[in-house]
Amino acid sequence: MYIGSTGIEGLHHLVWEIVDNGIDEALAGFATEVKVEMLEDGGIRIFDDGRGIPTDIHPKTGKSTVETVLTVLHAGGKFGGGGYKVSGGLHGVGVSVVNALSTKLIATIYKDGKIHQQEYQYGVPQGDLKVIGKCPKEKHGTEITFYADGGIFTESTVFNYDTILDRLRHAAYLTKGVRTTLINHSTGRKYSFYFEGGIKSYVANLNVGKEPVDDDIFYVDKNIDSNQIEIALQYTEGFSETIKQFANNVYNPDGGSHLTGFRAALTRVINDYARKNGLLKEKEENLSGEDTREGLTAVILVKLPDPQFEGQTKNKLGNPEVRGQVEQVMNEYLSYYLEEHPGVARKIVGKALLAARARKAARAARENIIRKGVLDGASMPGKLADCSSKDPSSSEIYLVEGDSAGGSAKTGR
Repeated sequence: MYIGSTGIEGLHHLVWEIVDNGIDEALAGFATEVKVEMLEDGGIRIFDDGRGIPTDIHPKTGKSTVETVLTVLHAGGKFGGGGYKVSGGLHGVGVSVVNALSTKLIATIYKDGKIHQQEYQYGVPQGDLKVIGKCPKEKHGTEITFYADGGIFTESTVFNYDTILDRLRHAAYLTKGVRTTLINHSTGRKYSFYFEGGIKSYVANLNVGKEPVDDDIFYVDKNIDSNQIEIALQYTEGFSETIKQFANNVYNPDGGSHLTGFRAALTRVINDYARKNGLLKEKEENLSGEDTREGLTAVILVKLPDPQFEGQTKNKLGNPEVRGQVEQVMNEYLSYYLEEHPGVARKIVGKALLAARARKAARAARENIIRKGVLDGASMPGKLADCSSKDPSSSEIYLVEGDSAGGSAKTGR
């Protein structure tokens, strides 16, 4: 099952697949808008102002390219790497799967001054692609209207406004200069997102209501080989860690090679800075990864021509080379940033050192409680007192005689 499940999550994945196709057009520089409409009859209509699915005859199938893309797996323009430099969709799988899982789907293409349309029921075309009217020559794009099949999505076919809204907000943050819009025709609710700042704006939004360690947001955007690495981060005075990782604008909740590389490099860079500047003494142990991430808010975005996801729902990125590339970017640019912003750097290191002390104190308290628990549970005389030191070389068994000797003798000892 390409959508992952037939529950609510899988239902919304139908929307994501079509939205991702529009975002791919934007990433390639052909679209500036992706609009989702929740229709009163339960359908979903999604429009992007990209180039529009080609309407000519496909050389391999002898049918229109629109019909081929909507009915044949892997027939989309992204498949084989020839269509887009980077892509978040399922390489041409998405739209055909949405078609197969819908009772009805209508594809409308605006191209070359004409409006082309074709209707499907349960994935079967109800006629050939036809020209149904004219449009301004400057108008172009693809519009997909579909109705999820209740026989497959037995839990529900009702889409959630806030779930779709959150996804479109992410898409706008991750695609600078692109407007995403959601309209609910049943309630009249309409919301649009447009962010020039990209993931820097995303980090700022995630930190609303929090107290930043510094107002500045670290940001880097670099290309290594054919991959683009984009990272934004900011520390707050809080204790929670918030990291969002994306590959080709697709959120990867289970992490992957980009998150692994980021965490490793962050820990190394902060430890190196702390030692180089005498904030971490020679005999002191290194700060842990958890120490360096306390209060951190970060967004990691990688764009790859050939993303390798673990599972069709893309929850985890598997490209092994990305870890080293993210580490390389972080090592070079975060190190430089800390050197150029010593005030911010010392605040970050100071926060990590405080987290380390708290972690060690908590561990010592936990070990002490466990140790006391062992003694309390043993069948020993009530006068037995535990050692104040954990060092065996400075500890001993000391026996005294008499009922009252324990207190005064122990104090004297």
